[in-house]
Amino acid sequence: MVKVLSLFSGSLASRVAARLVERHPDVESMQLLHFRSPFSRECEELRPIVKSEWPRMTFRTQSIKKEYQDLIELTDCGEFSLSGSCSNCQYLLMSKAARYMERIDADYLVTGWVPGSHGMTLDEGAAIARTVGLTGRLLHPLSQVNPLELPENLASWTKARSRRKSPDSTMLRLSEWADALELVPSDPMASPCRCKLTTPGFGERVASLFREKVVTLNSMCLLDFPMYLKVEPDLQIVLAFDEMEKRELQNFYLPKDLRVYPSTPHGPMTLLRTAWDAKSAAEKREIVEFVARLTATYTELEGQGTVPVYCRLECEDERQLLNVEPFDSIEAFEAREDVEHIPLELPSQRVVVT
Repeated sequence: MVKVLSLFSGSLASRVAARLVERHPDVESMQLLHFRSPFSRECEELRPIVKSEWPRMTFRTQSIKKEYQDLIELTDCGEFSLSGSCSNCQYLLMSKAARYMERIDADYLVTGWVPGSHGMTLDEGAAIARTVGLTGRLLHPLSQVNPLELPENLASWTKARSRRKSPDSTMLRLSEWADALELVPSDPMASPCRCKLTTPGFGERVASLFREKVVTLNSMCLLDFPMYLKVEPDLQIVLAFDEMEKRELQNFYLPKDLRVYPSTPHGPMTLLRTAWDAKSAAEKREIVEFVARLTATYTELEGQGTVPVYCRLECEDERQLLNVEPFDSIEAFEAREDVEHIPLELPSQRVVVT
């Protein structure tokens, strides 16, 4: 009898893979291990899924906040590489899972990885397993021709097979396999919902940030906001519009960040971050006026030539009131050569595989 650890993302693929292995007669026990990172969206459905489908199984979570910078892969030109970042992520998760296996004395690790997904080939997956010491101990039930057919020998699942059908076609059959395994076929934790790096535009934002000398978790969190701007030479600007965004942005102001907001309640709240110590007094005034005008541009006040805007540093109590003219238009501002605005195509909150 053997003990298995499931590298459990909560996606339908990982759930199907875990259930397949759990049903094998040689498996005595299994645990679920879930990793969190700054590039993962918190999903409120995760624990209800575990409670509903594995009510008596041990479930553990670990954070990879310390190693998050090792996940990002940039090309020689400084562009974001999704396939390279996915490979880095797989390596990190596998290596940490291998160490956890030693702690609990597990014999095998099961994943819901499908060869070819996110551009990672079968050979690359095998190389990662070999590097972290999991050769012959990594189970790939979803790579088999018919995953629902349990092999006589559990070790047969360690031989990943490059199936003729594309990874997309395999993912489309997940709901069919989930039904057969009495799992709910919805997939609220599919990659587009769970991993920020798969969101169009987010990887480009990360690449732009990682070209700087210092990257912090706080600056990483600012990338999540839809209206995130970088303005030369070193201005990092975030505008929050609705109440939910404003409450979230409150969590990330640092003492030397500039808070900018219109005197009217109907307008954005803006965070400006820059290296103030390297600026002259004239440059500081110019920056404050610039961000005030930007905030005014996104404030809808009809029939007014100027907009009253408050500005203050977080480390100071005193605020300054400026009456500023908005830029000619939002489109004209975002088209400026010194402005970098990479929009995000945010995923829907729930993805169902049909």
